[in-house]
Amino acid sequence: MAVEIVLPQWGMEMQDGTVVGWLKQEGDPIREGEPLVEIETEKIETELESIASGIVAHILVPEGATVPIRTVLAIVAEPGEEVPRPAAAPAAAKAAAASPAAAVNSVSVQVVPAARRLAKQHGLELAQVQGTGPNGRILLADVESAIQSASTPPPKPVQVQVTPAARRLAGRHDIDLAQVQGSGPRGRILIEDVERAIASQAAAPAPPVAASEQTIPMTGMRQTIATRMLNSLQTMAQLTLTTEADVTEAMRIREGLARQWPDTGLSPLHLVMKATARALREHPRMNALQREGAIELIGEINLGVAVALPEGLIVPTIRLVDMKSLADIATEARELANQVRAGQASYDAVTGGTFTITNLGAYDIDAFTPIINPPQVGILGMGRVVEKPVVYEGEIAVRSMMFLSLTFDHRIIDGAPAAAFLKDIKTYLEDPWWMIASPPTGPAV
Repeated sequence: MAVEIVLPQWGMEMQDGTVVGWLKQEGDPIREGEPLVEIETEKIETELESIASGIVAHILVPEGATVPIRTVLAIVAEPGEEVPRPAAAPAAAKAAAASPAAAVNSVSVQVVPAARRLAKQHGLELAQVQGTGPNGRILLADVESAIQSASTPPPKPVQVQVTPAARRLAGRHDIDLAQVQGSGPRGRILIEDVERAIASQAAAPAPPVAASEQTIPMTGMRQTIATRMLNSLQTMAQLTLTTEADVTEAMRIREGLARQWPDTGLSPLHLVMKATARALREHPRMNALQREGAIELIGEINLGVAVALPEGLIVPTIRLVDMKSLADIATEARELANQVRAGQASYDAVTGGTFTITNLGAYDIDAFTPIINPPQVGILGMGRVVEKPVVYEGEIAVRSMMFLSLTFDHRIIDGAPAAAFLKDIKTYLEDPWWMIASPPTGPAV
């Protein structure tokens, strides 16, 4: 019996989705649970799996088309079953008429979304890439390997000490470790050294491009970000407070725990997350959502952490942060960030946040004005950790300092309580030894 594959609603906010690429063609066999099509929503780009086994009888929505939720995308039938072709969805028909090139993907192999994007950026034909995933599926690492093979031979192995997390990060961003200055013991390369190298690489000036040579359409994720950020600024009374925290002791704790847990990728961000979660527990009005003239105080402390992608920004959510250890926070944050960059994050993984943290420290930024992610009522921006001379206990001393920038909705929270919240985060970072004790229990409100 034929089964309709419809566009599901991943979360209450989702209204439509765009077909990025079909992983099967009409007539191809498919198993239940096997990826069928790549879908982009305002939150994520992910794969929709088939809910039935059989043959792909009809593909009804072309690549590039945006259709409402519950639209029939394809029909899977039993082998030999004759299924009449239904009329295509209006939005799909309109997209097909406007863009004749938007047809079923000519590459029959399965490709993860991140691998497809990277191949397109480098002009690489996916048909020439050998997939190492299940059933020959092309993974991000396969495309990276193909790009590397097409360029100059790889350099000789670097004979320097590198933490595992730093080595993995360097590999994902094509960073030559021989050119990275290590700041760890005996010149060992730490993850923040690689982050600085990534930031420097991103800041390198690009060759000038004439205005007529390139036009980038505001579609998909970029259009969603533009709409949400403009709406955030137009509908909220946003105000930013900035303070500077002495994180010398926090960096000491991080250095010790990083040696103990080398695979977690523990960074200053995770200590800030821990301190923010504790402060949110004591300032429940900051851990809230705006709901049509009402303020909804949330019992769970679920922190969104902004992750930059070439095409925009995604904010995966680490849930119940106040209940977790630093190791758990670092591990989960790293895994979620990897899933987002690989295009494998679920819709649940990027929704449900109650407060957001954004980190520009890797780009040598001290302080900035972050924009609130609605319907949340606050966002914390963290800058770089820098050593500088300060007055400490009556004497000039070199200390590790960090700026924190809190943007809050002044309609929901007044300046004094917002300042008290930011001061508590600063206090918890400056006296951080509680972080390595047992995590607290109980709800936030």
